[in-house]
Amino acid sequence: MPNIDFTQNLQDLMQSVGISSFKALSRAAGVSDRQILRLRRSQLEQMRVDVLLKLSLVLQIPLSELIATFSTGELIQEKATPTQELLQEIADLRKEYERSQLQLEQQRDILLQELQQSTLQLLESLLLQWPTAAQKAQENPQLAAVKIVPLVQKPLEKLLQAWGVEAIAPVGVEIPYDPQLHQLMEGHVQPGETVKVRYTGYLQGDKLLYRAKVSPV
Repeated sequence: MPNIDFTQNLQDLMQSVGISSFKALSRAAGVSDRQILRLRRSQLEQMRVDVLLKLSLVLQIPLSELIATFSTGELIQEKATPTQELLQEIADLRKEYERSQLQLEQQRDILLQELQQSTLQLLESLLLQWPTAAQKAQENPQLAAVKIVPLVQKPLEKLLQAWGVEAIAPVGVEIPYDPQLHQLMEGHVQPGETVKVRYTGYLQGDKLLYRAKVSPV
């Protein structure tokens, strides 16, 4: 059973930082309900230092004060000698946390660079040919636009295929109206009635990215 005094001490600390329940404390600190129960029972010897450190940060009190508040006199005497050891362990934990954060940032940068590089490779023909095609179109207004379309369409299709993105329906087709996949631009239609696709939408696997914009036929 939880100790009444220690439970009251914990509730006082929680109230001072605006935490309303033990469940909320568990979520805020990222520790299990069992760890909170051990704290209320003064079973600090069964709790890891990193768990105590998380609780001290959430409750906004020094770790040494947390230990003193929820320790019996015997436990304080037993832990008095290795105080320097405990402080060193805390310092090591903080260094490990900072090192992990730095590694995550570096990994994000590497992944972003790889994504940019693979995207540029898929768009290579567009990047190399589009400026010339645009210049030709400006010099010759009579140039048929249909000749320029493949320069944009093919690289875009390759990019979407590589990312697993597919169109819901081609522009101009007539299909049954599905409010889950289609956005009605005007008028009123019932699900299943025929509509015409004005702007295509996209799916990525089972995830809907953009609904196709449609209008009544």
